[in-house]
Amino acid sequence: MSNHVKVMGVVNVTPDSFSDGGRFLVPGAALAHARTLIEQGADILDIGAESTRPGADPVSMQDEIARAIPLIAAIRAQSTIPISIDTMKPQVARAAVAAGATIWNDVTALTHSLDAPAVAAELGCEVMLMHMQGTPGAMQVAPRYDDVVAEVTAFLAARAQAAVAAGVARDKIWIDPGIGFGKTLEHNLTLLANLGELARLGFPVLLGVSRKSFIAAIDPGVSPAHRLPGSLAAALAGAQAGVAALRVHDVAETLQALKVWRAIEDAR
Repeated sequence: MSNHVKVMGVVNVTPDSFSDGGRFLVPGAALAHARTLIEQGADILDIGAESTRPGADPVSMQDEIARAIPLIAAIRAQSTIPISIDTMKPQVARAAVAAGATIWNDVTALTHSLDAPAVAAELGCEVMLMHMQGTPGAMQVAPRYDDVVAEVTAFLAARAQAAVAAGVARDKIWIDPGIGFGKTLEHNLTLLANLGELARLGFPVLLGVSRKSFIAAIDPGVSPAHRLPGSLAAALAGAQAGVAALRVHDVAETLQALKVWRAIEDAR
């Protein structure tokens, strides 16, 4: 098992993201935050211009492009770091890649529009396929599964197959179980305890657990800004299970936790 885990730093240029909504909506603040994450050692930057938190309202394509594309261009002008665009809209992904993004991170696993798989193939970028039951606006109302691990694994396998059939290179596909996206606490914990099932599909696994509400379900009342210890615990469980990358808000702290974990693993 490889113990090299990439760290993807989150930059949300949104007014309503669950953890840092509004903090980086001003372009200068977003670029400064991106620079900070790069200096801290992020391997990838994930730029999001539409909140997908539970209960979030959709954002127009025009607004999403206006928020994300100037930031991507500005980062690319200053750095060669891989940049991911967190969007479900093919038009936004196309604009982002033109501006310098190299990864399309799609919470709908290329199901938001019929042409999404073909656009992903056309762009030739890496593609991250995430599982989500329902839509952000209603996904946490009453999520249900007969077997959450089997169903999430089967969905991601099918979406990866659809992407390959559309022309996406197999070695450019990532998968993400979508922790917190249409899942109860029990569903989230079961997925986290069985990440090896996803890894066996043969695609690198992206895991996003940073500051998510399942932590507050375990430790009631803790706000997003105070969920770092729980985030690190879940991230290290993912590293132990073999995930390829962690999507995080706290880059420096996650990297330190991974360094200590790796040192222990190397001493075995």
